[in-house]
Amino acid sequence: MKSIIHEKSFQFAVDIVRLSQSLISRNEFILSKQIMRSGTTVGANIRESKNAESKRDFIHKLSISQKECDETLY
Repeated sequence: MKSIIHEKSFQFAVDIVRLSQSLISRNEFILSKQIMRSGTTVGANIRESKNAESKRDFIHKLSISQKECDETLY
């Protein structure tokens, strides 16, 4: 079954990789590395929440994802 949050987080990661590549071509290596790290972690934590051990763990994983998303947007 398809999940909108999984699809959107995957597309977000693809967009982040493209942005990172663009930054590298402008010699913005530090910014590129940081945005790549925080941006791709969003989807990874969403995926990890799917296998949460409890409701509390599920919420925790999604809150980490939200924090990483906020960091990326900053």
